[in-house]
Amino acid sequence: MFGEVIRLWENGEYSYPLACGFVPNLVSYIHEDEKIRPCMIIVPGGGYRFVSQREGEIVARTFYDKGYNTFVLTYTTDLTMTEPLKEQPMKDLARAIRKIRQGAERYQIDPEKVILCGFSAGGHLASTVATHASEELRPAFQILFYPVISMEPKYGHGGSCRQFLGEKATEELKKEFSNEYQVDSLTPRAFIALSDDDRGVVPMNSIRYYS
Repeated sequence: MFGEVIRLWENGEYSYPLACGFVPNLVSYIHEDEKIRPCMIIVPGGGYRFVSQREGEIVARTFYDKGYNTFVLTYTTDLTMTEPLKEQPMKDLARAIRKIRQGAERYQIDPEKVILCGFSAGGHLASTVATHASEELRPAFQILFYPVISMEPKYGHGGSCRQFLGEKATEELKKEFSNEYQVDSLTPRAFIALSDDDRGVVPMNSIRYYS
C-alpha cells in the first residue's frame, strides 16, 4: 500500500463551498511486511491556502525509513482566500485519525501509537486536534515544526488566522483556537522545533505553547 490514496469523506459527507470536486485524503506509505508499527500522520503547512508538497512526501518517506507506517494528509484549504475554513480542516484530521485507528489491522499500525507531525499552519491544525478533539481522537504524541499556535494578532500568523476563522472572527473565537490557552492534563506531549529568526511564524507561538 505504497502511495494508496484514501478518501476521507464519502459522497454527500463533504460540502466545503469551494471544494470544486476535491475531497480531503490520505496518501499511505506502508511497509510490505506483517510487523505492527507506530503510525505517523504528516500534516504539511501552507498558511491554510494550500498544502505544501515540500513538507509532505519527503517527510513521510523519512519516517518510513525509520520504521513508521506513514500517511500524508491533504486537508481542506482555500487558495482564493475568500471562504473561511472554520473547523473543516480539524474535521478532516479527526476523520483521518479515526479512519486509521479503525483500519489498524489493515494498515498494520498500533492504534495507541498514532503521532501527528505538523508544519507551520499544519502545526496549528495538529495542535488544534491535540487540544480540542475528544480523548479518543487525540494523538499519542505531537511533533511540531515552526507551528502556528496563536490566532491572536500580537503573535499569530495573520494569513492563517484569516483563512481559518475569517475576517470577522470574534476575540472569543480567536482565543478558542489559540491553542496555547487550550493545553490541559489530556494534551499529548509535544516535540517542538523552530528557528529563533523566523519572520513568518514568530517563535512566541512555540514558546507560549510550551509554557
